Amino acid sequence: MLFNSYIFICLFLPVTVAGFYLLGGGGHRRAMVCWLVAASLFFYGWWNPVYVPLLLGSVLFNYGVGLLLGNAPTAGPRRLLLAVGVAGNLGLLGYFKYANFFVDNVAQFADIGWSPGEIILPLAISFFTFQQIAYLVDASRGQAREYDFLNYCLFVTFFPQLIAGPIVHHKEMMPQFGTGVMGRLSAENLAIGLTIFAIGLFKKVMLADTLALYATPVFDIADAGKQVGFLAAWQGVLAYTGQIYFDFSGYSDMAIGLGRMFGIRLPLNFNSPYKSTSIIEFWRRWHMTLSRFLRDYLYIPLGGGRSGPPRRYVNLMIVMLLGGLWHGAGWTFVIWGGLHGSYLLVNHLWRSMHRRMSGSPAAPDAVATALSRWFTLLAIMVAWVFFRATNLEGASIMLAGMAGMNGIELPGHVVDLLGAPAIEQMLRPDLAELVSAEGFALSLGLLLFALAAPNTQQFMRRYRPAFELSRHADSQPFSGMAWRPSRTYATFVALIALTSLLNLSRISEFLYFQF
Repeated sequence: MLFNSYIFICLFLPVTVAGFYLLGGGGHRRAMVCWLVAASLFFYGWWNPVYVPLLLGSVLFNYGVGLLLGNAPTAGPRRLLLAVGVAGNLGLLGYFKYANFFVDNVAQFADIGWSPGEIILPLAISFFTFQQIAYLVDASRGQAREYDFLNYCLFVTFFPQLIAGPIVHHKEMMPQFGTGVMGRLSAENLAIGLTIFAIGLFKKVMLADTLALYATPVFDIADAGKQVGFLAAWQGVLAYTGQIYFDFSGYSDMAIGLGRMFGIRLPLNFNSPYKSTSIIEFWRRWHMTLSRFLRDYLYIPLGGGRSGPPRRYVNLMIVMLLGGLWHGAGWTFVIWGGLHGSYLLVNHLWRSMHRRMSGSPAAPDAVATALSRWFTLLAIMVAWVFFRATNLEGASIMLAGMAGMNGIELPGHVVDLLGAPAIEQMLRPDLAELVSAEGFALSLGLLLFALAAPNTQQFMRRYRPAFELSRHADSQPFSGMAWRPSRTYATFVALIALTSLLNLSRISEFLYFQF
């Protein structure tokens, strides 16, 4: 079931919210938690009921290991139990997500025709697997303990964050589930939640899905092995850069808004990443809870930067390669992770050299900041080519097109006007049909909007709708535009919600649903 669907917005959500507050008003906390768990499992099973037992099996396994970890008397048994728990989770994820990728590559290398057959990836398996691994690690450190199975079920299956994150910690969620505030009807929480949900819905339906119309045809042609010219390639990349931004931003807003309707604050997972002036900053703003997981449960256990710069750079590259592979079982994702790993190495090396040469430099001026921001965005866009392309050939064609190696497509009458034979050899009027002035203008305009405008958290800053995981979370507050309960803002929210609802005929999945 998609957040951007009539069945969710007009039926599932109102029934779930009404049932939750009816039970909460009667003081039936256990029934209220049970209602949310049942609603979440129904939400998950709407896609394919076959995988509900898989989700419940994962929950039971990790709950049991967590109990054993909490009761383990010494460090030795805890380490063994943790190893078993993590191996079980990674084994499940590895089979469903990477078995075909591994076998296909081995078969191709060994020149054999065997295949295990198509293995369908269960929805959200990457997210609930990482969330439970984090829980087991925290339990082994004595930082988390859960003896109530129903509470643990809600922690894992809570539908606003089940499908595509954020990846939450036990210590963030369970205190909220146990307070008397949860289940108490609050007009403020409903107003804040509905506002944030409406903003996220508008981003998805009106912005991300519109940009997809200009990105998808270009990448599809490249993936099919056909040439893409200079303008079409840049149109496709610009459009996809905006599409994935507003798609993930929209989902993150909707998840936070849904949580707030139930009186629950989720961690901030997306914070204007294209405003970053470096790749280091980008990863503090993009998919923030995944970055936190990779840092706390992979980079630091590998040694972090404690053994000097060379080991630090090796650890960074390992983390980013695995982060790329987490997003998808394909060489394009591995290369995307490797590119970002290389970017981070260069970024850290540059900062280290700059500190040695300049001591404590003054804050960069406006020109330096703008150049850093655009250069960072350009590097991100190049990496997005591999993230979006379905094969390496398609990515190569797109990059060649962006570099002008496939020619510059212009309409035939423009080519005739230019006339010069040397120029005509570079022009490709046969590729001009892919280029859209409207697509270019919209893609560039929305990117500029993302760079200049306040984000949802800044717009709602007076009510702190999410946990802030970064020092960048409240930068550029735009206090004059901050939301407040008023007729003006109520009208604004109603208009964007109605506009989105009237355009739900072109329903599409969120991009992060495939991971």
